[in-house]
Amino acid sequence: MRSSRSRPARLFASAAILAAVAAVAAGCQTTQSTATTGAVALTPPDDRPPADWRPYLDTYSQQYRADPSNVVAALHYAQALRGTGQRAQALAVLERLSIKNPYNKTVLAEYGRALAENGDYQQAYDVLGRAHSQDQPDWHILSAQGAVLDQMGRHAEAQRYYRTALKIVPNEPSVLSNLGLSYALTHDLPDAEKVLRQAAAQNPVDPRVRQNLALVVGLQGRFAEAQDIASSDLPPEQAAANIAYLRQMLARPDLQKKKAGVRPRNNQS
Repeated sequence: MRSSRSRPARLFASAAILAAVAAVAAGCQTTQSTATTGAVALTPPDDRPPADWRPYLDTYSQQYRADPSNVVAALHYAQALRGTGQRAQALAVLERLSIKNPYNKTVLAEYGRALAENGDYQQAYDVLGRAHSQDQPDWHILSAQGAVLDQMGRHAEAQRYYRTALKIVPNEPSVLSNLGLSYALTHDLPDAEKVLRQAAAQNPVDPRVRQNLALVVGLQGRFAEAQDIASSDLPPEQAAANIAYLRQMLARPDLQKKKAGVRPRNNQS
């Protein structure tokens, strides 16, 4: 069993926010973060460990090799590759599939997400834009496009995409979570907290949403409250370790120096 100290950032479900903690604390923006945003589909297919994906990988790899033009088999194969951490190979499968099926919106959506996971944000944004249309918008893709824009540092644009998605699915926690994290990346922590609390109020609650809320509360210096929120989903000692890690990061001299010279700003969109 691993100690809680071995992975002090387990609380922070969003790698994008974890990578941007320093920038948020200093009141500045960042684009140097990995392609995952809360509950949006720029993450592996789900939270199952890689070992759980092995049977699917074996099954669909055989089907794919037998007929690479089989769209369903190729999509499942790419998903299993992503689930086992083989993102570059999944991207290659989806790229080939998209060339052969340039108008298949499901293929384009999966290809766009895979591009984002591999850090090809501009191409991901372009491909995702072809995965749905203005007369038939897909809220999943709108949210994914917003996540990509956040990765590119274009936060005001990203927030417009999230709001458009929320017009289709009001109170959808995954979209609210992305919007809240986007606010956090522009140092608008009060609005980030407000939106994340709205997301956490939905039923059922995605633990990752509460984790993001705990992070934003902690970034505002309310560490005891953040730890209480984190303890809803983590053992008390793990939650305490995570908040201690956040305290340590925020106390770094370089961040304190930057924070002193940067005025907080509200997000404008």
